[in-house]
Amino acid sequence: MKMNMKKKDSWGIVFWVILAVVLLIFMQNATKKSAVEEMPYSQFKQSVKEGKVINAVVTSDLIEGEFTDAEGNVKKFKTIPLDDPKLVEDMENNKVQKFSARAQNGWLAPLIFSWGPIILLILFWLWIMRGMSAGGKQAMTFAKSKAKLADSSKKITFKEVAGCEEAKEELQEIVEFLKNPSKFQKLGGKIPKGVLLAGAPGTGKTLLAKAVAGEAGVPFFSSSGSDFVEMFVGVGASRVRDLFEQGRKNAPCLLFIDEIDAVGRHRGAGLGGGNDEREQTLNQILVEMDGFDTKEGVIIIAATNRPDVLDPALLRAGRFDRQVVVNTPDLKDREEILKVHVKNIKIDKEVDLKVLARRTPGFVGADLANLANEAALLAARKNLQTVTMKCFEEAIDKIMAGPQKKSRVISDKEKSIIAYHEAGHTIVAKAIPNTDPVHKVTIMASGRALGYTLQVPLEDKFLSSKTEMEARLAILMGGRVAEEIVFGDITTGASNDISRATQIATKMVTAFGMSDKIGTLALEKDSEEVFLGRDISRTQKHSNKTAELIDEEVRRIVVTAKDKAKKILEANRTKLDNLVKALIERETLNGEQVDKIMNGEELEPLHVEPKKEIVVEEPKTEEEIKTEPEQKSEPEPENESEPKVEIEDKKEIKQETEPEQKQSVDTEKEVKEEVKKEEHLKVKRVRKHKHENLQNDFFAKIDKQEDDKNEK
Repeated sequence: MKMNMKKKDSWGIVFWVILAVVLLIFMQNATKKSAVEEMPYSQFKQSVKEGKVINAVVTSDLIEGEFTDAEGNVKKFKTIPLDDPKLVEDMENNKVQKFSARAQNGWLAPLIFSWGPIILLILFWLWIMRGMSAGGKQAMTFAKSKAKLADSSKKITFKEVAGCEEAKEELQEIVEFLKNPSKFQKLGGKIPKGVLLAGAPGTGKTLLAKAVAGEAGVPFFSSSGSDFVEMFVGVGASRVRDLFEQGRKNAPCLLFIDEIDAVGRHRGAGLGGGNDEREQTLNQILVEMDGFDTKEGVIIIAATNRPDVLDPALLRAGRFDRQVVVNTPDLKDREEILKVHVKNIKIDKEVDLKVLARRTPGFVGADLANLANEAALLAARKNLQTVTMKCFEEAIDKIMAGPQKKSRVISDKEKSIIAYHEAGHTIVAKAIPNTDPVHKVTIMASGRALGYTLQVPLEDKFLSSKTEMEARLAILMGGRVAEEIVFGDITTGASNDISRATQIATKMVTAFGMSDKIGTLALEKDSEEVFLGRDISRTQKHSNKTAELIDEEVRRIVVTAKDKAKKILEANRTKLDNLVKALIERETLNGEQVDKIMNGEELEPLHVEPKKEIVVEEPKTEEEIKTEPEQKSEPEPENESEPKVEIEDKKEIKQETEPEQKQSVDTEKEVKEEVKKEEHLKVKRVRKHKHENLQNDFFAKIDKQEDDKNEK
């Protein structure tokens, strides 16, 4: 095919080159003809007699040359000669400067000039016809399948697919059949014609299909459901037929169709009815799978994350006999997946994959691969030699909440509101028993959030009790309640908490049967959209009175949770203030630091240099002012002998001060008390300066409580 395409391209180039050359020749001849003046033979003879002809070239059928016109300009001329024997004699007598004869041209040039245009038109027409025939062949290939054959040198096996143990066990039979089909056929067993892999996006459905082909060592043809849908009716059905034909020629093999819901949706449903092209393609798939014999060794594997919108005829026995659900990985599976993805990454010895797996509930394989890559990029950005645990922690926060916005400037008042909001969540979460432990609290802006409280479960949970859901509601309400208690006002920061709380309460009433007034009834509205292949008409499952009762129950549940959070925060107000102080000072607290604050323990001091702007210098006494110029006026030593004298003087001063030090030992308690008082006064002055700059009432309130304790 490539050689034929090269030949076609070369012929086309040659044709256009020849056409360009011929056009240039015609253009040159046209310009020459426009510059040459045609004259009658009688005028030529008269010009010869008048001596105006400068030179002439005579042939049997044409005379060409140059002459001088009436204005004295030299011009070219041509004329058709007559039978004139005296022409040469006349040119000699009238002193024509140069005249000669030329033999007649051959027959080729006149033939080219006369028939050349006609020949070019014929060649151009043949070239167009040839292109049309090639276009017809391309139109035939347009209906061919776009399935790609996977590279056999890059095999993927089940060892490279971590987790999904149940799915791998289901697919192991497919591998055995492709390796040894007679083992099943001699007992009368039939392998499933089709296997449907259903699961959330990123769980590894495509990888599992490739692993089946790699384990069995058979060709793997992959295509997408959208490859069968075209604007022209009948093209998709033709591609389906070609795909199955390729499978029969390369048997035993695997035919993989990714995102089959693009072509296998409900027929005749949705907005505006069904699509003719899509329905014809689906019908062709159904027909091909019905007539497909498993003895040929060809198995269809399809993947989708929306099995609920597929046509029932596609899922019936005899087509996709087996449906394998690829679940979201649990704690053990996440740890195994992380081991696969960090295999080529230089990780530090302190990195604990089990802790990372516990921190990433709900992450699928694609998310964990992204996590490992983000951690490696963060380590490279910091010029580290290995990827540390801190890099993984930052990568998790970046994926879950977005990148930290360190450049965002937040006022001190808003920072205090955010701190009390997050502290409210944390205090309620620590006060209610049997809740997920608090892993991290931060007031650093990340993504759309101005701060967040992160709770990480100790183990994967698949069920939630009514008590747990009520506790979750109270935790969500903790932020709003903290704002009301401390500031007496509310902000927009709790909008997401309110939305989530309303959703949970609505689910409890309408879906989970956790309301005593409603009872165990399923009153949840259908969430499927029309364009996703569902019916246009909607029927209400309950009366208006029941709808009012549902609203009342949802409101009651949320208000009860809010009252519970308010009681907890009012009872733990001191802990709330201490937690806020630590948050404003450090911006981020981990689980251990939160536990220390809740137990009344002090945190380790931050190793930060004190800011010079906050320190308030004490007024100098008169003695210090008097001694200052004396200290400045002390001369510096000019030679080596002076320092020795100074050392001797210091020794004498020490000897004189020894009895004074002995006396101060007796009054050590009094000195300590005076020092404490001075330090307390200094702290008061620093806090007063801070209050003038920050202008926050809550700092003054907390500091006043501490001052009262210190004075007592």
